[in-house]
Amino acid sequence: MARNRKAKSQKPESLESTQNLEVSEEDQWRIIKDSGILNKLPQPPRPPEESAEERDLELGEEIFNASLLIIPMSFLLLLMEILVHYQYGRKPTYQALAERMFSGVPIISIFVFYTNRYKSYRQMQAVLFVLSIVVGARFIWMINHANWRVVMKQCPPLATLWIYSILQLDLGPATLGLLFVGIFTWVTGLKLSF
Repeated sequence: MARNRKAKSQKPESLESTQNLEVSEEDQWRIIKDSGILNKLPQPPRPPEESAEERDLELGEEIFNASLLIIPMSFLLLLMEILVHYQYGRKPTYQALAERMFSGVPIISIFVFYTNRYKSYRQMQAVLFVLSIVVGARFIWMINHANWRVVMKQCPPLATLWIYSILQLDLGPATLGLLFVGIFTWVTGLKLSF
């Protein structure tokens, strides 16, 4: 009987030892993956994860690319300002040029940064296309009909904006925009000579 008691007492111990078996978390995940249960559940799409370093690198590249356009456009504005003064026989002062540049360069910088960032989008190409037509037509009309003070004030920024918008457009829309401005000039009988 003592043997029977030992045998009976050994059975529950073996059951208890199997019930208290601990499986590591890695093994649990491996068992779940091997079972295929997770593949049956619909998975939400995961956006590609970017590290903060990659985002900073992209922003740095965008700033660099924008600065490659901001600097020449700022100098173009300065050149147009000087040329329009000399066109009307006035010598620009350094103070007047500095004031014009201090107000114009920040606007150019913001405009160039955002249009350069999104220039590959169709909506931005459409905006630049319309802008090139409107600004070009306004520029030519002002040269022919506006008084000299209005021309001195508005033509340098308009010329800079017109050149920039044509520069940022794809070849087809740029050519079409220039063609529309040419047709407007021909239909209205305006001159292109200064």
